[in-house]
Amino acid sequence: MEQRDLKIGDLARATGTKVVTIRYYEKVGLLAPPARSAGNYRTYDTRALERLRFIRRCRDLGFTLDQIRELLELSTNAQHSCAMVDQITAAHLAEVERKITDLQALAKELTRISDSCSGGGTISNCRILDAIGPE
Repeated sequence: MEQRDLKIGDLARATGTKVVTIRYYEKVGLLAPPARSAGNYRTYDTRALERLRFIRRCRDLGFTLDQIRELLELSTNAQHSCAMVDQITAAHLAEVERKITDLQALAKELTRISDSCSGGGTISNCRILDAIGPE
């Protein structure tokens, strides 16, 4: 089968994307509405395949759908400055680093709580439940 004549299941397998997600991306405008076969099946070309791979990679990196939409729009003109792409990426990186800091603080607190418990005794004497319960 040529890549310019992919059905939705083929596109899903080629990109590791669920069919329902592909339909959603079409609905929200990240993917253009596909051509239809004589039997009214969606058919996708190589551009749709590459666009979906781009979207998947962005999602794997944690970009939001709005950020992906902006990146896709920026990518349509090779003459655009990449300053906007840099801004979007920098903002996303700052958010990722904030989340990492929050998760590290969470891990530290959970370790502290867990270390206070010997694992024995009864629930009435559980230091973990005491630590996370209402004060």
